Amino acid sequence: MTYNNCYSITDSAFEIGSFAIQAMLYEVSCFPSPGLVSPVSNGAHRDMNFYSFLDSTVALNKYFSIFAQEGMSGKGSREIFSGIRQLGELAEKEMFAKTGGVNTHKGMLFLMGISCAAVGRALYTKVAFADIPKIIKEMTAGIVAKELKVLKEEASLSNGERLFFKYQSKGIRGEVEAGIPTVFNYGLEVYRNSEELSQNDRLIHTLISIMQICEDTTILHRHSPDVLVAVKARAKDIMAAGGMKSNEGRQQVQLLSQEFIERNISPGGSADLLGVTVFFYLVEAYMKKTT
Repeated sequence: MTYNNCYSITDSAFEIGSFAIQAMLYEVSCFPSPGLVSPVSNGAHRDMNFYSFLDSTVALNKYFSIFAQEGMSGKGSREIFSGIRQLGELAEKEMFAKTGGVNTHKGMLFLMGISCAAVGRALYTKVAFADIPKIIKEMTAGIVAKELKVLKEEASLSNGERLFFKYQSKGIRGEVEAGIPTVFNYGLEVYRNSEELSQNDRLIHTLISIMQICEDTTILHRHSPDVLVAVKARAKDIMAAGGMKSNEGRQQVQLLSQEFIERNISPGGSADLLGVTVFFYLVEAYMKKTT
């Protein structure tokens, strides 16, 4: 499948794609983001930096509008999902070609691709923003059973698949099959209720909030369930202190940022969900204006 001859991109699809890119750029641009790449730090990463993320975002740019257009095609939810999975493979190859094989956005590509397609379908079928989680569930129904529970342990497994074998962690597949509840039931509310903060601090505040509840497979892959439990507990302590809305919370975020670098901890799963939170915040405002 190639995108050149198969798609006529509408203005709405371009708009949706632009929201995805904006959200991804916002996510990588905020700091201090503990353990994560930002304009001022490589975080707990030695193989990538801020410019790696910019390069990767540019490589993926065109695909998000195509994902949205696929959602507007009139196809059924499962057929849409099948189509964007094939497109996602092409996008992933372009990402790796641009970054020299470094995985900057694989998880984000999966989440954002599904999100763009679901928004496209919501606009096409003229349903409300609140119906998007249902569309995502319809698109991804059975993905955990189909792609994880039938696996046999082999050397070619992805990190997420190995974690399912080791810890029964459903990871990103479980999140989408449930309709991305971390975003719709939690992240969006935190982000909406932080408008008084600067854009940077609002993003960090939401990131730390998500870290409280995220079953972050990036942390599991690098460390262990015990470390993940400890990370979630630290995030809860910071939010109890006020997060980025208090001086104490800000100081704790600074300390956590340095600690995560020293301990090689990167909450990459939480970062992806932050990006998707920003995306749906922008989509919600867009749908209010146009529907």
